[in-house]
Amino acid sequence: MTNGLAIFFAICIAVFLAFDAMVFDWDLSLSLARRFADLLNWLAFWR
Repeated sequence: MTNGLAIFFAICIAVFLAFDAMVFDWDLSLSLARRFADLLNWLAFWR
C-alpha cells in the first residue's frame, strides 16, 4: 500500500466518523461495531 492510498483511506474513515457523529449521533458506528462483533462470534463458532 502506498502512502497516498493510506492517507486517502484515513481521510475517508475520518469523514465517515465525522458524518456519523454529526448526523446519526454515533448510532451507525455502534450498529456496525455490533454487527462486526456478531460476525466474529459466528466465525469463531465455525473455527
